[in-house]
Amino acid sequence: MTAFLIALATLVVGYFVYGLIVEKIFGIDSKRDVPANYMRDNVDYMPMPTWKVFLIQFLNIAGLGPIFGAIMGVMFGPAAFIWIVVGTIFAGAVHDFIAGAVSIRARGASLPEIVGNELGLSVKQVMRVFSLVLMVLVGAVFVSQPADLIASMTPESLDRVFWVVVIFTYYMLATVLPIDKLIGNLYPLFGFALLFMAVGILAVLIFGDYSLNIDFAQGLQSHHPKGMPVFPMMFVSIACGAISGFHATQSPMMARCLKNEKLARPVFYGAMVAEGIVALIWAAAAIAFTGGYEQLATYMGEHNNSAAALVKDVSVTWLGALGG
Repeated sequence: MTAFLIALATLVVGYFVYGLIVEKIFGIDSKRDVPANYMRDNVDYMPMPTWKVFLIQFLNIAGLGPIFGAIMGVMFGPAAFIWIVVGTIFAGAVHDFIAGAVSIRARGASLPEIVGNELGLSVKQVMRVFSLVLMVLVGAVFVSQPADLIASMTPESLDRVFWVVVIFTYYMLATVLPIDKLIGNLYPLFGFALLFMAVGILAVLIFGDYSLNIDFAQGLQSHHPKGMPVFPMMFVSIACGAISGFHATQSPMMARCLKNEKLARPVFYGAMVAEGIVALIWAAAAIAFTGGYEQLATYMGEHNNSAAALVKDVSVTWLGALGG
């Protein structure tokens, strides 16, 4: 448990120390005007409260990624905890901050447009295709996995197909409506729910009758049941919980809604640190709930390697029916 608490504290300290260093290197200017003001159209560009922008950014980049990824990644052993902390502070949070801050300076431009401005039209077209393929892949996961999870918690008549249609419809509406209408009202609620879940799980980890033996004493070798190596497989499994290129496609959305450039660090760097904390909590929860790395591998094998099954069991068992 001590190692886990040190890891949590390191993430928080990383925000205040290394985040400030990155901010100074970038040269944040609080007096510079922002796209939310000089390009305001009340559709994509509009000033929004900072707390709301933070929760939207947090949910945009997090969702199920740091939960499912952390559960699958911790099967490789204690190296997962180091990667979440180091990757979040020095890679993921820096990446998200730079993506958001550059977008602010580029009139709220999206990733392909930013790349095109710097590297030319040919590279811009490549990035457009790459981003489209990436979004299709990510969208497929972010439709199917939540649908599976919700279907397991609702009546049998509301099956996977039903929830796929519901989620996909929601995605379409969120895309075409002004940002303050659907995203601005629902995302903060969902973001709060994600934080509530993480805090609830953390409280059980600390105060509940569960042992958490991360076991650094045995080294950082892989504990994966199929013998997969830590490098590079663990880094692929825990992508969204440490660093993810997908985030660069999301940050410009909130870059168009910030009231001041100085808010880039709390929103972009801060949301990634929050995601790292969520990933760290769920990696620890997977070990504590099942009893160890071998027991986790056994559980996953018995449940068709479904992280959703573990999320449901942990949430309902530890937080009760209502909390779950």
